[in-house]
Amino acid sequence: MKIININENVLQALDFFIKNQPPKLNLNDFSLPFVIGSVNAFNTGKILFSDKAAVFADESNFKTVIQSYAPILEKGLIKQALVISASGEKDSIWEVELAQKYGLQTTLLTCNANSSAAKIADQAIVYRKIAEPYSYNVSTYLGMILSVTGENSQKIRQVIENLDFPLNFSNYESFAFILPDRFVNVCPMIETKEHELFGGYVSIRAFSQGHARHAKFIVRSPKDLVITINGENEYFGHPDHRWNITIPQDLSFGAMMAISYYICGKIQENRPPYFADNINNYCQNYGPKAYGKNEPFETIVSGN
Repeated sequence: MKIININENVLQALDFFIKNQPPKLNLNDFSLPFVIGSVNAFNTGKILFSDKAAVFADESNFKTVIQSYAPILEKGLIKQALVISASGEKDSIWEVELAQKYGLQTTLLTCNANSSAAKIADQAIVYRKIAEPYSYNVSTYLGMILSVTGENSQKIRQVIENLDFPLNFSNYESFAFILPDRFVNVCPMIETKEHELFGGYVSIRAFSQGHARHAKFIVRSPKDLVITINGENEYFGHPDHRWNITIPQDLSFGAMMAISYYICGKIQENRPPYFADNINNYCQNYGPKAYGKNEPFETIVSGN
């Protein structure tokens, strides 16, 4: 399988979910849980529990956070931990073990039923996914989000098909997304794609409407395209270089993720193949070594 751009991956994932609607995840089964994940797994957790009480942690602070809650755990006020990991490997293994050490009932959300973390978690909820390049994680986390929001994947695809890109889209040097405040937790997911796809070659920022007001656009550049989804933009970015996108109000986090990822893919499509040229070396060499492992990562992560 060749390394496709992420916009193609988005369409493939939506086509998969049109035919295979993810099962419903009942968040009422969780009462004030720890929700733990790495990078976009962490952001997915914040999306899933955006309307629910939860304690959030990632691979960098979980040890500190859970220790600080020790008096509360001893009183039995928190009894559950939900670990999110598409692979069910790497940091999720010790996160499950640590949660169990503190006496928490552990649930793993994953796409790998045979993973190391799935074997030790008290419960594993397994999602279906398609094959996609390492780190893209489109179908993995999109499936989890759709299992809570219940959005119509066909409707999301139709919105994407009807996007009216600016004629000079490929000429911009930087991009900024502005999303409604409710979708603030999609913003770091977008910025993660900048890190993975472009390194230091292209700037992609993302803000909620509320955050955008806080001096994010003091400097207005005609080389910067400001993309606003479901909101009016009268003030942010150069007046001649704004793109406002309106989507149906019944679409939610899944649509915001899919649409923004698709646009990132169109940016990728108009640039040199930075990701494709580097991902194999990362997976074969220094990527796994950063985890203390010599076994290479899969450049194309298989579907299930």
